[in-house]
Amino acid sequence: MSFREKILELLMNSEEPLSVDDIARELGMDPREAREIYRHLEHIAKTARAKYGKTLLMEPPVCRKCGYVFRNLKKPRKPSKCPKCGSEWIEPPRFIIK
Repeated sequence: MSFREKILELLMNSEEPLSVDDIARELGMDPREAREIYRHLEHIAKTARAKYGKTLLMEPPVCRKCGYVFRNLKKPRKPSKCPKCGSEWIEPPRFIIK
């Protein structure tokens, strides 16, 4: 099973949305390599839609300091800084396939 297939299966079988760190932990990855997962999520979304008729849903990142919600992200990622208050204390996005 390929790396993307493992992520796809994990997100399809999950009861709740998972962050990239959660996915990495479940797959036994080194936490420093977790950012690699963001690269795969766009392809996983296409596969889920084409092959299974399902959608990759993203719970957007949120600033833990002021509550700003990053709704207009073009690609799945964890922003480094809040545009509203400048805080770097950002809750990462979470993903699930439904």
